[in-house]
Amino acid sequence: METADELRRVLGPFGIWMPPPTRAGRGAAEYGREIEAAGFTSVWFPGMNSAADLAAVEPTLAATNRLVLGTGIASVWTWAPAELAREANRLAAAYPERFILGLGVSHAPLVESTGQAYVKPYSKMVQFLDELPEVTAPVVLAALAPKMLELARDRTVGAHPYFTPPEHTAYARRVLGAEPLLIPELAGALAPGAAGAAAARAYAQRYLALPNYTSNLKRFGFTDADIAGGGSDRLISQVVPNGPVAIATRLREHRAAGADHVVVQLLAEGGAYDAGGLRALADLIAELPEEATRSNLT
Repeated sequence: METADELRRVLGPFGIWMPPPTRAGRGAAEYGREIEAAGFTSVWFPGMNSAADLAAVEPTLAATNRLVLGTGIASVWTWAPAELAREANRLAAAYPERFILGLGVSHAPLVESTGQAYVKPYSKMVQFLDELPEVTAPVVLAALAPKMLELARDRTVGAHPYFTPPEHTAYARRVLGAEPLLIPELAGALAPGAAGAAAARAYAQRYLALPNYTSNLKRFGFTDADIAGGGSDRLISQVVPNGPVAIATRLREHRAAGADHVVVQLLAEGGAYDAGGLRALADLIAELPEEATRSNLT
C-alpha cells in the first residue's frame, strides 16, 4: 500500500468528483480521457456497491495513463469484506498507484431500502475493517464526525469528507494530524448569479435531507434555519459556492485549512453534474495563487 506522502505526490492538489459516467451521459473511457487531458489527476465515483459497479467504471482506468480512480464511496453495508478486498486488489494490481478504496457507512434511507437496519454505523465500520482481508490499494474513510475521523487516522491512510465547509477541513486536519491524507469534496456551480445559486440549492436540497450531513453542519454553527428550504444563503456560500470567484475562494480555503487534494463536483441546472465544465474549471484553477496549488508536503 502506498504511503500518504506517496499518494500526495501522485494526486497533486485537485481532482474531480462525479456520478458514474453513464449517469452523466458520458462513456467511462471517453470522459476519463477528457478529465486527464484537462489536467486533473483523480476522479471519484459514488455508488460503488458491487463488482458490477466497479467494472462499469474500470474503462476510465484502462483508457488513461495516470488518472487515479477513487470510490467515493463503497458502502460497508452492501459488500462482503472478502469480495471487496478481492476486487480492490485486482484493480490495484492492474493499475498500480491508480486506485484508492474509499469506504463509508452511507445513510439510513439508502441502507434501509436494502432491508437492513441502520444501527451503530461506527461499529459497523469497525467490524468491516476488522474483517477486511489485506488490501493492497490505499484505503480512506468517508469521515465527518470525530470518532470516524479518528478511525480514519488510526486504521487507514486518511479521510474523504463530503458536503463540508472549509471549517470542517481545518477541524479534520487537527483530528487526523499531519500525516494522513485529507481529501474533501467541494461541489459548486460555475454559473454566477441566480442560475448558479439555483443549481447549488437544487443539489444541496438532496443532502440537507440526510441527518449525517445536517448533524455535521450543526457542529460548525449552522442552524435549523440554515438547513431549511434548500439551505440559507450563508450555508450555500460556504458549502456549495456558485460562480468562479466563489469557487476559487472555497478551493483556496480548503487547501489553506489542510486539504491535500480537493475533488470538485461541478453542478449544472437542477443540481445535475456539469459534464461540460472541465476546461473552465481547469482554467479557473490555473489562475489560483501558488500557495493553493503547490504541494502541502513540508
